[in-house]
Amino acid sequence: MTKVFVTGVNGLLGTNVTIDLLNKGYHVIGLLRKHAEYKGGTHKNLQLVRGRLFDDFTNILKNVDIVIHIAAITQQNLIKYSDYQPVNYNASVQLLHTAIQSKVKTFVFVSSANTIGYGSFSKPGIESNPIKAPFNASYYARSKQETERELLKHQNKIDIHIINPTFMLGAYDSKPSSGKIIYMCWKKKIVFYPPGGKNFVHVKDVSAGIIKCLEFGRNGERYLIANENLTYKQFFEQINTLTKQKPKMIKIPLCILILIGYIGDVFRFMQLKTNLCSSNMNALYIKNYYSNSKSIAELGLSYRSTQHAINDAVEYFNTLKS
Repeated sequence: MTKVFVTGVNGLLGTNVTIDLLNKGYHVIGLLRKHAEYKGGTHKNLQLVRGRLFDDFTNILKNVDIVIHIAAITQQNLIKYSDYQPVNYNASVQLLHTAIQSKVKTFVFVSSANTIGYGSFSKPGIESNPIKAPFNASYYARSKQETERELLKHQNKIDIHIINPTFMLGAYDSKPSSGKIIYMCWKKKIVFYPPGGKNFVHVKDVSAGIIKCLEFGRNGERYLIANENLTYKQFFEQINTLTKQKPKMIKIPLCILILIGYIGDVFRFMQLKTNLCSSNMNALYIKNYYSNSKSIAELGLSYRSTQHAINDAVEYFNTLKS
């Protein structure tokens, strides 16, 4: 039985990947800080290990075939690159070297679509596009990009696959993480939406992409796991339709986003943690669009609709309240 070591097993993607791997007959060793944080249920082929990313995993990895590295710091309110580098870069590189020393066959690194240059609706971004503003100013995106570059230097020692998911939605978002965007619209009488747009993908399709990469992925390649390019207005309208609500929709003026960004920059200069900054606000008025053509052609992926992703997320959020 193929053994897989998964980090970040308690998160949105980690939980879904673990469940899907188990359903396909893999043995999963999942890393997390507390056993109670994992919401995916028990399974005879699931072993949960308490620990931190900087622990020595040599004894575990010597019996493992595949490492799927998902865990990362994703918060957008940190104000220095050094807030991201230890976990997102240093720990990832350490884990890779341990995997190489332990004779692991495959290392899958879950990065971000924001390390790839976005495009327009008619010409969406593809894997070969270099990173673009405002994401080249994002410390999170930079930490992921530098990790990608370092890992790919070692593809002659271990099979390296880079997964670049866009904005994920679905069940098991228990924190919530990306699902917070649904709460911005759900059960609101007034919804303020930014002028830009982004690519949305069902977390189950990201999970499927990772698993298909194990069979069909090429060593040293990056794979965008992306689906629908929507404006924020279109996205919120889908939520309204699915939840049968009719809030008043108000577009946030570009000048307001720019002003908020400058105010956030001042707060950060004063060493105050905040999600507000120019790079984050700039990301709200661009069309952050991507293509899934490579994942379809090489991995054989098929995609669920954004409506499906929203519905699964809302249904899961309802279970948390019951």
